[in-house]
Amino acid sequence: MALTHLGAKGEANMVDVGRKAETTRTAIAEGFVSMRPETLEMILAGDAKKGDVLGTARIAGIMAAKKTHELIPLCHPLLLTKVAVEIEPDQALPGLKVTALARVTGKTGVEMEALTAASVACLTIYDMAKAADRGMVISGIRLVEKTGGKSGDYKVDA
Repeated sequence: MALTHLGAKGEANMVDVGRKAETTRTAIAEGFVSMRPETLEMILAGDAKKGDVLGTARIAGIMAAKKTHELIPLCHPLLLTKVAVEIEPDQALPGLKVTALARVTGKTGVEMEALTAASVACLTIYDMAKAADRGMVISGIRLVEKTGGKSGDYKVDA
């Protein structure tokens, strides 16, 4: 399978989506932030020195999705119709699971927007709690599901 962002000579280029059909496209990505149990308890209690970790990370993820084309060189700017970021505790890590959804009705997919939202939300969690726990680990950033578009649907194997 040929890579769509490479020209005939291997040079990077932006894909021409002008002739593609507009369809509703959705992508869901996830990521995890592992931390010490006491760090998780501090975040859930709302006791972090920088303030509301979960609320701030949620907003940061949404804002990041809207700026993906400014961060990833060959991404198209998209008029997103929905971005949602959910953050839930996972005692088994211990830590937090971040799930990001991006949706658009357009000519290109929103996988990069969902992945960017999940990544930046995880980075924000780290930033806001690093004074208490510099050993936190961000992991598992991946596309979980996508629907719409010419390439069809995708869902990660559980």
